[in-house]
Amino acid sequence: MIYNREKYVRILADKQWNGRIKVITGLRRCGKSTVLFDLFKAHLIENGVRPDHILEIALDIDENEKYRDPYEMSGFIREKCNRTDDKYYLFLDEIQYAISKEELRNRDEPVRLYSVLNGFLHMKNIDVYVTGSNSKLLSKDVSTEFRGRGDNVHIYPLTFSEFLDFSRLEKHEAYDEYLMFGGMPYLLSLDTDEKKYNYLAELFEEIYFKDIEERYDIRLPGVLRELTSSLCSSVGSLTNASKISRAVGSVKGIKTDPETISSYLSYLTDSFLFSKVERYDIKGKKYFEYPSKYYAADVGLRNVRLGLRQQEETHIMENIIYNELICRGFAVDVGNVEIVERNQEDRRVQKNLEVDFIARRGSKKYYIQCALNMDNEEKAKAELKSLLSIDDSFKKMVISKSYGKSWTDDKGILRLGLMDFLTDETSIDR
Repeated sequence: MIYNREKYVRILADKQWNGRIKVITGLRRCGKSTVLFDLFKAHLIENGVRPDHILEIALDIDENEKYRDPYEMSGFIREKCNRTDDKYYLFLDEIQYAISKEELRNRDEPVRLYSVLNGFLHMKNIDVYVTGSNSKLLSKDVSTEFRGRGDNVHIYPLTFSEFLDFSRLEKHEAYDEYLMFGGMPYLLSLDTDEKKYNYLAELFEEIYFKDIEERYDIRLPGVLRELTSSLCSSVGSLTNASKISRAVGSVKGIKTDPETISSYLSYLTDSFLFSKVERYDIKGKKYFEYPSKYYAADVGLRNVRLGLRQQEETHIMENIIYNELICRGFAVDVGNVEIVERNQEDRRVQKNLEVDFIARRGSKKYYIQCALNMDNEEKAKAELKSLLSIDDSFKKMVISKSYGKSWTDDKGILRLGLMDFLTDETSIDR
């Protein structure tokens, strides 16, 4: 079954014939191809575009292997779109397959694919849309390789609001399901927990790990797997390559080094499996070089990678809130507030307090704490301490599962219920 992700169709529709290459990125199997090849194609046909003027090439399937040669692809497309008085739409799926390992290793050499795509920009009768599952090859190159004529559209797994709508479950039942298995779209067609578990497990072994290992000639596949499990286990915890290297070595006895871990971390984030979140000094107005936090692109993938162990709802809820923020277009950091207190000996002691998220979008900025429960005064005091230590006027809030209707307290801090936040994008501006 195909679910109508209207948000992304609207974004693509707004970018039609803008003279740019539309680069659609995202985790494999999160719905990129469905949005482009099914939903957006249907939108075009409904608005009068002839089906034979929509040219589709999926580069990840064997029958199109020859088109992974960019020049072979270019010749085929130019032949198909040779009527200059007609308008054509070009859809290319998983274009990282058209970038060779040699081009990937030696980034000083020009990538043939980019020159071919730039060539299409000179053909005024073609509107180009491409999808890909590797940020290093695509989204980071949009502004440079496409000479300022690339538009990046990132597609995410289903948000909770989308999942709630498509699943037709009652709100709290849907949340429990989402908390366990996440928002990969295909899950909605599976009717048992066992099938859902097996599907997510297979994605790691048959798609994600294989993609990374083949693309980067991974020498230590066991380390890649242990690193993935380590990140899943510690979502939302501060870490760095040296710390992970020691942890993997001590637990599994695997010899590795921080440089290898750092490279593998970049492969996992470039493949959109995880997001790296920097730590920001709110009062000093600067970023820390390390440590950082990592969040899973989908909590279901995270949970299944750990065999459904370590189901600490606090950490999973924090990951869901992070994913929701970036889906809404926020840039997100982890906040650090330095304060000075007096200890029991009446000595001044410096402490660092954490703000879970600093969310920025345009001129707006929000300080956000996540708390599973805020049902006693001691817990509330601990969660609010960092927010109350910030002396600027940007909005501050606590998102908690234990809240019902939202309200603003006498300190000016918004107390927001988790369900309100996940289902209403305007809730943080109340």
